[in-house]
Amino acid sequence: MPRARRWLGFGSVVGVTVPGRHLPEATIARLPRYLRALTELAEGDVATVSSESLAEMTALNAAKVRKDLSYLGTLGTRGSGYDVAILLGRIRAELGLTREWPVAIVGLGNLGRALALYGGLPARGFKVVALFDQDPDKWGEKVGGIAVSPATDLADIVSSSGVEIGVVATPASAAQGVADRLVGAGVTAILNFAPLSLSVPEGVALRHVDLSTELQILSFYQHQRSRHRPPVL
Repeated sequence: MPRARRWLGFGSVVGVTVPGRHLPEATIARLPRYLRALTELAEGDVATVSSESLAEMTALNAAKVRKDLSYLGTLGTRGSGYDVAILLGRIRAELGLTREWPVAIVGLGNLGRALALYGGLPARGFKVVALFDQDPDKWGEKVGGIAVSPATDLADIVSSSGVEIGVVATPASAAQGVADRLVGAGVTAILNFAPLSLSVPEGVALRHVDLSTELQILSFYQHQRSRHRPPVL
């Protein structure tokens, strides 16, 4: 089976060709930001929003907001802005959030446990239905009401639970093997938290979240700031 290129940068999606209307990857990455802002507006009973206001809420510029939203169709009205409810529904539909996505988490260390207990997932359309770990001491333990299963049972449970998204929260040494098991079980979307670049077959969506990389980027900016800070006398 052909292998996708290894992950090369934060948040990249590799190995996937999406049929239908083309949205630039950068636009897709910004849709959740619009969704969060629009949800906040809807909860505050705000009916319409201008591109300028939406840009301010998402730390973008208005031209970029209008360009991104133009890919979703003609939704805005000059002088009155965007209908919040309509735009919110369109973005939810574009992101596939009109249904619930079954999720499996592999690796029940501190990070995996925190993800399993995170109450924000169900409200956003994701339901954790299976948990796996290789530590026998964790088997049978319930985390968020779900029993932890042996990693060796992954294929059977993924199949019976209808899992469509797999989360890798294992140490780096186990991550590639876990990704291979998930793919072998039919999972075609993987979110990787392990500090390791993974290889997946063509057709499998892979996103990578590396906390240490993000901290290192912040360290760069802090370092540059300190280099240009006037000396204390």
